[in-house]
Amino acid sequence: MKTNVQLQQDVLDELQYEPTVDPAEIGITTHDGIVTLSGKVKSLAEKWAAVRAVERVGGVKAVVDEISVELPTSYQRTDEDIARAVLTALQWDVLVPEDRVKVHVEHGWIILTGTVDYRYQQIAAESAIRSLAGVKGITNHIKVKPLAMPSEVKTRIERAMRRTAELDAQEIQVDVRGAKVVLRGQVHSWSERNAAERAAWSAPGVTAVEDELLIA
Repeated sequence: MKTNVQLQQDVLDELQYEPTVDPAEIGITTHDGIVTLSGKVKSLAEKWAAVRAVERVGGVKAVVDEISVELPTSYQRTDEDIARAVLTALQWDVLVPEDRVKVHVEHGWIILTGTVDYRYQQIAAESAIRSLAGVKGITNHIKVKPLAMPSEVKTRIERAMRRTAELDAQEIQVDVRGAKVVLRGQVHSWSERNAAERAAWSAPGVTAVEDELLIA
């Protein structure tokens, strides 16, 4: 098991290796596998990339994101300009259902609402606008409409996990409660945990995933 100092150095090395992140103003603290990021970045896309980079590091069990977005003058836009850009980005993304997502912008913060059929569509809507200039944050309130019976959802998720090469499905228990999926058991890395969550979210009609998996 890595010491706090070793983990902190690995996290710093990964942030420095990630080309879309400038780690100069990002603070890093570590304690028992929990990494806290602080400081500031120039865009929401950079903030997102920093968190994803930390999750890739072995030994990281949780990430606390306290990074703030401070837009340089060249990135600043009016709410009207942002709203127009968001609507265009959503219309051009083939993974986002047409006329199913509503947009509200306030002081550079975007709120997404509406209803879609799959989790990937909910994610796609957010991904399509994350890198737009002027965006300080996104609140994704898009809902996923249930489509399948719980027993069918459970079977599909378990089969998907068994097909995933990077995942030891024998260590994971899947419990489906309505449209909510609860994952329990043990995985060996953050990437395995993400793979398990991805398999759960890919089932039709899943509206929530409660991840109780332990990283050992």
